[in-house]
Amino acid sequence: MLGPKYARVTIKDRTLAGAVYYLVSGHGGPDPGAIGHYGKYPLAEDEYAYDVTIRLARVLMEHGATVYMIVRDPNDGIRDEPVLKLDHDELTYPSQKIPLSQVKRLRQGVDAVNNLHRKHKGAYQRMVTIHVDSRSEGQNIDVFFYHHEASKVGKKLATHIHKSFQSGYKRSQPNRNYLGTVSNRSNLYVVRNCHPPTVFIELGNIRNAKDQQRFLLANNRQALANWISSGLQTAYKTR
Repeated sequence: MLGPKYARVTIKDRTLAGAVYYLVSGHGGPDPGAIGHYGKYPLAEDEYAYDVTIRLARVLMEHGATVYMIVRDPNDGIRDEPVLKLDHDELTYPSQKIPLSQVKRLRQGVDAVNNLHRKHKGAYQRMVTIHVDSRSEGQNIDVFFYHHEASKVGKKLATHIHKSFQSGYKRSQPNRNYLGTVSNRSNLYVVRNCHPPTVFIELGNIRNAKDQQRFLLANNRQALANWISSGLQTAYKTR
C-alpha cells in the first residue's frame, strides 16, 4: 500500500508501541472533494489528503504504532510528484467500495473505525482525519485542528499537534507568522460519531496559490506528516 519506493519500513524505535491509530483521508472514490487548479492541472483534495495521510501512517509505523488506513488506494502509494493524478479507485477499510452518497460514505468510514475500536478494546486508540479546505482563491489560511467539545482528550490531542506545527514553522520559516487554530467542531459527522478521540485537520486552501505550495512539494507533504506525528508522539508520551 505504501508503494514500491517506500514499501520497506524500518522500525526506528518503539516509542509508540501499544498505540493504535485510525487515519482517515478526506473524501475518495467517486468524491474527489475540493478541487483547485495549478495551471492546466486539477488538484484534488482527496489525492493530497491521502498522500499526507499515508506518509503519516509510515512515520507512525517507524515508531512501533499499529496503524489503520481507513481510506485505502490499491495502487497509489506514497507519491513524490507535484501534481497527483486524480483517480476514483479508493476503498474503505478493509476493501469496501466507497458510495457516492456523502452520508453513506461518512457512515461507512465511521463504522469501520468503530468496529476496529471494539476489536482493540482497552488499548490506547486515537483517530486523525485529514482534509484540504476550499475557499476563495485569494484566501491564504493556516492549518486548523478541530475536536469534539465534550472530548478533553481530543482537545489535548489537537493542541499537541498544533504546538508541533508552531515549532515546525518556527524552525523552518522563522520569519513566518503561523496562525493555525484549535477549536471544537462537534457538528462534523466523524468528530461526532467516531468512538476514539478524534482530531479533524484542515491543511489549507487548495485554491490559493500560496497554500498550494504546502501540498505541491513532496518535502512539504512529508513535513506536514512529520509534524502531525510529532504531536501524536507527545500526546502518547504525556498520556
